[in-house]
Amino acid sequence: MKSPTPPDRRDTPPSAPASPKNRAKKPVALKTRKKPTVKKKKGSGKSGGLRPSAPIVPPQTVAGRALALVVAIMSLLACLTVGAVTLVWDAADDWQNDLVREITIQIRPIDGVDMLREIDKAIALTLEFPGIESVQALSDDETRSLLQPWLGEGLELDALPVPRLIQVSVSDPGLLNIQDLRISLEEQVAGASLDDHSVWTSRLSAMAGAVVLVGFGILTLVLGSMVLSVVFATQAAMAGNKDVVSVLHFVGAEDSFIAREFQRHFLVLGLKGGITGGLVAVICFVCIGLLTRNSAGYAGADQFTALFGSISVSIPGYVGVVAVVALVAFLTSITSRWAVKAHLRKVD
Repeated sequence: MKSPTPPDRRDTPPSAPASPKNRAKKPVALKTRKKPTVKKKKGSGKSGGLRPSAPIVPPQTVAGRALALVVAIMSLLACLTVGAVTLVWDAADDWQNDLVREITIQIRPIDGVDMLREIDKAIALTLEFPGIESVQALSDDETRSLLQPWLGEGLELDALPVPRLIQVSVSDPGLLNIQDLRISLEEQVAGASLDDHSVWTSRLSAMAGAVVLVGFGILTLVLGSMVLSVVFATQAAMAGNKDVVSVLHFVGAEDSFIAREFQRHFLVLGLKGGITGGLVAVICFVCIGLLTRNSAGYAGADQFTALFGSISVSIPGYVGVVAVVALVAFLTSITSRWAVKAHLRKVD
């Protein structure tokens, strides 16, 4: 058996002595160099489905900004309408409560009848009925102050056939029987008549109902205009992305997928416009309330406050603003989805 031939020492350089330093470096020299790994980017190559596709509808377009402004204006008008309707409704409700809790007894002068005695008799009779809080006859000075704007100063009540008024405050309108009180006064008190302000109450109810109907009509018109604006904007967006939509449609993309892309875009747009309009409306409500408080003492402001009370939108008004914002966002998304599906049906 032949022994292995030793290597040619002429071709091999002399080895250095094995020092501790060389022993530490020797394993490193024996390591194999690894090939650098190239990490594939998501979405690159054939398996690029991990990268989210670009949106069909551009998120920022001039038409989108213009539509957002239109939606904000429509939302502002709708919120202001809701606030105005709430204000008038609350004022009418306060008027009705005041009228229901106050009735007036009128004693007409009759020849040969002592009016003061009849006034005392009417007061005593009225106090016998349940639900009455207080009964007070107007004095001569109070009667003159009521007639002064029409007849002037220096009136002589004894020389004029002026009826006397008795003001009755009602604590509980449900306990008081107005019809029985009217019959008792007419039978036992000469020249007495009862005014329960039912005519004014019915007129106020009719007026409040008419204002609410008009408010809902205005709200419907505003929201209808906004819906038409969204339809036109959706058609414009589809016209701008006609090639993309057509390719997606003909390669087999479902109509619901394409409609969902447009619906998401217009939902965000409707939320932005609705919230902007709602915030501006709330700021207007607060500013109007502060302005009316600061203008107290002026003749016009006092008359307006006497009619409508303190100009401050109640909690239902602010709840209505939130409802309008949610309704605007809902209408914009649903309208865009309906418009896209209608367009795709025409393509088929």
